[in-house]
Order: sequence, then C-alpha cells, then structure tokens
Amino acid sequence: MQILHFTPNNRLSILLIKLNLTHNCEFSSIMPVMGANYEELTPPPSYSSLPFSQIKVSHAPESSKEVTPVLVVTLYRPNNYNAFTEVMMRELESAFRLFDVDDRVKCIVVTGHGKMFCAGADLDNGFSGGKEDPRDHRDGGGRVAIAIHQCRKPVIAAIQGSAVGIGITMTLPMSIRVAYEKAKIGFVFARRGIVMEACSSFFLPRLIGMSKALHLVTTGAVYPATHPLLNSLFSETLSTPEAVLPRALEIADEIVKNTSIVSTNLMRELMYRDTGSAEGQHLLDSRVIYELFGSKDNTEGVKAFFEKRPVNFTGNMQLNAPKAYPWWDTINTGNRPVAKGTKSKL
Repeated sequence: MQILHFTPNNRLSILLIKLNLTHNCEFSSIMPVMGANYEELTPPPSYSSLPFSQIKVSHAPESSKEVTPVLVVTLYRPNNYNAFTEVMMRELESAFRLFDVDDRVKCIVVTGHGKMFCAGADLDNGFSGGKEDPRDHRDGGGRVAIAIHQCRKPVIAAIQGSAVGIGITMTLPMSIRVAYEKAKIGFVFARRGIVMEACSSFFLPRLIGMSKALHLVTTGAVYPATHPLLNSLFSETLSTPEAVLPRALEIADEIVKNTSIVSTNLMRELMYRDTGSAEGQHLLDSRVIYELFGSKDNTEGVKAFFEKRPVNFTGNMQLNAPKAYPWWDTINTGNRPVAKGTKSKL
C-alpha cells in the first residue's frame, strides 16, 4: 500500500491523490457507496425547431433537416442590436447544456444578427438589485460563460460587428474568436459604475495578459478589433463583416473533420485547470496522455494516418474520458434547495 501525506492547501499533493486513486492506494471515504444523481437531457430531433425567441440555432448547412456536426447560434434581437436580456441568458444556457451532451454536435459557431454582434446588456431594462439575497444572486452573463466553459465541444465566436460589455465577455470562454477588423470592442464596466462580469476577470487576463486587461477595464474605452491592446484576443480579423461567419464555419469544418473532441477538450482543460507548477503539470499530463494511449480515438487517429484516409473519431467525454478526469475540485455554483414557497436565507 502506498501512503500519501498531504496538507489541505497543497494543490500538488491533492493532485497526487487524485492521480493515484486507481493505483492500490488506501483512503477512507474515497467515494460514496452510491454514485451521484444525474440530470438526463434529451437532445432534440432538430435544433432549428427549438422554441427560442432571442437566439436562433441553425444547422450547417441551414437547409439540413437533420442535426449537423456544426451548429450556428445567432443572437437575435433585430430591433435592439442583439442586446443581452434574461431571456437570452436562459436560452443560451439551455442551448449549450444540450450541445454538451449531444454526440451529433461537434462544434458550435456563435454570431450576431445584422450589423452588431451584441450591444451588451439591455439598458432599457436597467440594472436592479435588492430583489434577492446577494448570496443567492448569480450573474446572468456568468451563467452563460459557465455554460460555454463547461461545454465539451469547441466553440467559435464569429464577431461580425461591435461587441460591448457582455457582448464581448460572453466570447471569452470560447476557444476561438474571429472578428471584423472594424468591430468596436469595449469592456466598458467602469463607465457604467459596475465591475467585470461573466467570469471575465478570470478569462481576460489569461487570454491577453494582465497589463492589457487592466488597461482595457481601467479606461473602459471602446477600441477597434485590430487595436494593439486586443491583438492577442482574436485569432483572425477580417476586412468585411460578411467574411466573418464563412471563415468561422471553415475553421469549424476543419475541426470537425480532423480532430478528436476528447483531445481538444482535455487540452483546453489542461491549460485552464492547471496545477500551478511545471512539476505538477508534468505529473498530470503524463497520467492523461498515458491513459489515452490505445484509446478509441488514439487508435483511429494512428490507423487513419498510416492508411492515408480521412479520420473518423467517435469518442466522447462521457464514455471515453481518462480516469484522471476531472482532476480538479469541481465547484457547484447553484444554491441549496429550499422548501417550496420558502425564500432561502443561506
């Protein structure tokens, strides 16, 4: 029996425990006798028929009656510059939960209707507090960001027009961002008397660096997508807004035809949910890659390479994730259940 000694706040030692659970280590109460309860979602026969009112989900190509590997989500409030509302929040959250569990879906592209990607929060509705205990409140933009972040499929932002506030922060958890070069981008929170939302204080400095992130939020100014402060946020900037969505779809098609969802998701998680040190990361990626040797997708990838044919990856995270996954302590962002008709004070 191997005995591991650790302190509660030692991230590396806790990781070692997680990585050695299947190696004859003796722990008390490693897991409950019965597993966790799972909510079961039923993916629809067609996404284009879902009764959303402020977003549209279409197949690619749009004429397909069957669900396609690439889906397009369009923010759709044509008379309000696609401004973000609670309805839009709930529809996006619902859609990405479905995408995550649907094996037919391999990649999602998010764009906006018309000339603007998203004007930010709908200020006609205003900002209102005091309706619930602050400890119970969950930022709407954050709920969307978490839904996208937890979706195990690659997500691409096709920013064909200006994106301000939640309009840009909702794209930060996405894997790839393609933008119109003259699109106006603004992290304007200081000019509205609020703070960063949608988990952007986590994502933005990781994507562009602390110095640029602080400059953007401290000034609250609006910049073109090609501005030096934003040059590492977008994978590509294009000369016309009409070129953005087709280019994003090209990238999505390349991903779907050539990559394993298991691989792309695990690599994204390895970067965002790291151990905090090179040594810890070495132990982690050693375990993960070793478990993938000989896996369904690894076998198919090597075989397709030698046979000089297109690859056909069929693995998914539900059935084919390595035993080390998840290697981090998951955080439940929900509230405690309460008796019906009772307002929580916890």
